Amino acid sequence: MLKVSHVTTYRYEFAARGMIQSLRMFPSVYDGQIVRDWSVRVETPEGPGIRGGSYRDGAGDKVESWSVRGPVSEVSVIVEGAVETKDLAGVLSGYREIVPPAVYLRDTGAFTRADARITELAQEAMQGRNGALDIAHGLSEACSKAIDYRAGVTQASTTAAEAVALGGGVCQDHAHTIIAMARVAGLPARYVSGYLHASEDGNLHEAAHAWGEIYIDAQLGWVGFDPANNCCPDDRYIRLGSGYDAQDAAPVKGLALGAIGRETMDVTVALDAVQQ
Repeated sequence: MLKVSHVTTYRYEFAARGMIQSLRMFPSVYDGQIVRDWSVRVETPEGPGIRGGSYRDGAGDKVESWSVRGPVSEVSVIVEGAVETKDLAGVLSGYREIVPPAVYLRDTGAFTRADARITELAQEAMQGRNGALDIAHGLSEACSKAIDYRAGVTQASTTAAEAVALGGGVCQDHAHTIIAMARVAGLPARYVSGYLHASEDGNLHEAAHAWGEIYIDAQLGWVGFDPANNCCPDDRYIRLGSGYDAQDAAPVKGLALGAIGRETMDVTVALDAVQQ
């Protein structure tokens, strides 16, 4: 079982008149995860935020709204919980959604758009592969080789094409790139946000993580691929939500009201394995 503590704090140069937030920070409901305890709250030095409505969107993700009354110069989103996880070799078994997989075949913007180099990488990775699952594994391996995991060489705005050109990046860049490669292969693909406890060699990993999912067929459904670690998600992972890209799948989206000046953000994430 994995225990999570995740705090995101926003600070503003000038106090905001208020804030509205949309949070997608709840573990997905499927056969690989059982939520034992989970809480999400918004707090300020002046007091707690106001919890609004919640719903589950067409992609199966729970979304909850929050608001904060101003003036406020600091807002924290606090996530705490424990999830029992199971290794399903990346298969998203038992997951309910109503969005058809074909939606994830369309061009969804610069983040996941394939240029000539990505198209070439995908075509090379497909050679000698048989069937969608085998092709997907080939794409993930090629993506892992094309982008070395190196923090600091890319930014939040970096596209898949730019990351491949640089030859380095972080999990967001790997996820964007495998999505672009999958679409070259004619396979629906999407971005997934969540947590990772440790790499396969036991080294602690940056806990907030991202990977890609590729739709294989009606029988197998969606399968996760993590090129940053050259594996499929297993019991070290907690899946939160999905989207077309990092921006669409962002766990926190918000709007601060008024002239806030400079904004800073601090994030601390701790993920521990605990006995059940």
